[in-house]
Formats: sequence, structure tokens, C-alpha cells
Amino acid sequence: MTDKHQKKMQKLKESVDAGIIAADTERGVVILLTGDGKGKTSSAFGMVMRALGYDYKVGVVQFIKGEQLSGEELYLREKCPQVDFYQMGTGFTWNTQDRDADIAAAKKTWAVAEQMLKDDSFHLVVLDELTYMFSFKYLDEQTVLDTIQNRPKNQSVVITGRGGGSSLQELADTISEIKDIKHAYKSGVKARKGVDF
Repeated sequence: MTDKHQKKMQKLKESVDAGIIAADTERGVVILLTGDGKGKTSSAFGMVMRALGYDYKVGVVQFIKGEQLSGEELYLREKCPQVDFYQMGTGFTWNTQDRDADIAAAKKTWAVAEQMLKDDSFHLVVLDELTYMFSFKYLDEQTVLDTIQNRPKNQSVVITGRGGGSSLQELADTISEIKDIKHAYKSGVKARKGVDF
């Protein structure tokens, strides 16, 4: 049994080592975190913490969110001066019910993101809930994608939100889909501070 396990692990190690050798391109990546499940923004903030661990400069731009404070926002604003944090601040579109004001806010927010995407001092830029700006037609999708494509070579971008469309998926280097299997909220459990926000 031990020999069989050792042979299996040796074969796995050889495969992993070959993959590491083959990955020889050094550049930033575009990561799309999508799907109808909970955890897309949480995953993006995990990458923020990872980048901060190496003392990299990080930009976070949140589209849609902003009326209710989140733990991430509180922590980053108070404890992490190396993070440029900006929120659209309008809250969810079903609360505002004002398309013109939402479009104006989206354009103002995009202007902040666009500057980050042109600044090579940012190692990582998170564009949280950006996909909704495309599906609601608040921003010109091709302009946004061109800016992301033409960002500094070593800058990575994380985009979150449901959907995203085929053009964004084509641009992305990595796509992870978070699937909704079960959610406490659907059983009447209130969102929990420090877990859900």
C-alpha cells in the first residue's frame, strides 16, 4: 500500500513540476469571479490580503455597493493606507430606481478605476460588481475592456459579478464560477455581520 501511494505521489509530483516549468510567462492576469453563488467579493478580498502580504499597492473599486458599510471597507480604510478604496456609493439599483443617476455614478466611478488601470504602481486592481455595469448598460463595455487589455503589463485585475458576457470571458486569463447550492438567507436567516458583510 505504501509503495502504491508513493508511486502515485511521484507521478503527481512529476506532472506538477512539468506544469510549473511550462508556465514561463511573467505578466499580470485578468481574473473573473462569476456565478450566482455567495463569495465572489470575498474571494477578491482574499487576493487583496495576499497582495498586501507582499507590500504591493492595491486599488479596489466597488460598483453598486456602498450604502451599507462592510467589514472589508472598514478594515481597509482604517488599517491599510496602501489600498486605494473607492465605492460608487449608490447602493443596489433596485433601491435607487433612478437610471440616470446610476449611470452618472457609474461613469464617475469608472473614471477612478480607469486611472488605476493606467498606473503601473498598482500591482492589483479589484473591480467589484463590474459585470452589472455591462448588463445594465451603464458603461460602454468595449471601452472598459480595451482599458483593461491595455493596462500595465505586470498589473493584475480581478473582476467580480454575475455573468460578464463572452467578450469579458475571452479577455480573462482565469475564470472561476461560484455556484449557489444553498444559502441561509433563503431559509430566513438574517445576513450576519463579519460573515455576509
